[in-house]
Amino acid sequence: MYLVESKGGAIACMLLALLSLGTWPAILTLLERRGRLPQHTYLDYSITNLLAAIIIAFTFGQIGSTKPDSPNFITQLAQDNWPSVMFAMAGGIVLSLGNLATQYAWALVGLSVTEVVTSSITVVIGSTLNYFLDDKINKAEILFPGVACFLIAVCLGSAVHRSNADDNKAKLRDFEMAKQEASGPSTEIETNTSKDLETNATNRTLAKPKEGTARFLIDLENKRAIKVFGKRKIIGLAITFFAGLCFSLFSPAFNLATNDQWNRLKQGVPKLVVYTAFFYFSVSCFIIALILNIGFLYYPVLGLPKSSFKAYLNDWNGRYWAFLAGFLCGFGNGLQFMGGQAAGYAAADSVQALPLVSTFWGVVLFGEYRRSSRKTYLLLFSMLFMFISAVAVLMASSGHRK
Repeated sequence: MYLVESKGGAIACMLLALLSLGTWPAILTLLERRGRLPQHTYLDYSITNLLAAIIIAFTFGQIGSTKPDSPNFITQLAQDNWPSVMFAMAGGIVLSLGNLATQYAWALVGLSVTEVVTSSITVVIGSTLNYFLDDKINKAEILFPGVACFLIAVCLGSAVHRSNADDNKAKLRDFEMAKQEASGPSTEIETNTSKDLETNATNRTLAKPKEGTARFLIDLENKRAIKVFGKRKIIGLAITFFAGLCFSLFSPAFNLATNDQWNRLKQGVPKLVVYTAFFYFSVSCFIIALILNIGFLYYPVLGLPKSSFKAYLNDWNGRYWAFLAGFLCGFGNGLQFMGGQAAGYAAADSVQALPLVSTFWGVVLFGEYRRSSRKTYLLLFSMLFMFISAVAVLMASSGHRK
């Protein structure tokens, strides 16, 4: 079994996890904006997310010979370690619920703000719990100022969402007023002039709308699967905070599964190694995702159209992208846990600064915050500054597990 034993190796795992975990939400958001039902996408994503855990278990978990205190993956499957297995599976359940919620929050709140708020809540609650579960191996004088930065980012993220929503309302209102003025009382116009005006109007309609404009927002609303116009802002924020609460619990649960701080294992039974715990974690994550998303096919939420399992099987539009997202998330979580086992799970929660990556994709791919107000830009930059500060401080707090 391969174990990360150095602080440098642990930080490398965290950075790779940060890139992977910040990219897969952008892929799922892209598919939703192209009109693919989130139920279909999430079922595909769940398959490869589980497959990634299986690959990690049978490779890193099987390297080298078995030792009494750190058995290989297959050896440990037969051991009496069910208390730790249940903690691992509980972590998988809350992670699955959180991921399921965020795919709706991305549409209602936006990719960048959703990732900021959920990640901040994860660090504020999860890192605090992990600090005490890890017997305070992280430096408190460094760790908790980093947690405070994330807490401030939660407030700034909510403010960015409100400000951006107000900007979009103003754009749509001005667009409607311009349309009404254009369709007002007409005077006599020569026939050729009328034709020229109609031709220009048609060309403007067919032209691709510029990002951040009212026409861009309307065009996006017509294409996307989850309709957001008319939805109350509080709904999106409530879903986002629920997801953040779920995310804040999965890392402490995994910590308990691998380190048995509450002494639930029988004497002589080795602790669950990170690869075995990750396998059970991913199995429960997959089962919950399968049950809930099949249910949402027939009983959709937020005004989505009904679907069926047959329709899902026949929907290949964007399926390979969803598979890629599942692999990225699966390997990202695995790397996070491998780094956390070496440097402490509180420090490993620094990968929750993934909004730095998600915001990049949100701006580059989706045109988020284009043509927004100066207030929105100021809040956005302030939020990102707090995140950059937080991830640096959180990584600096990492200790080394004895």
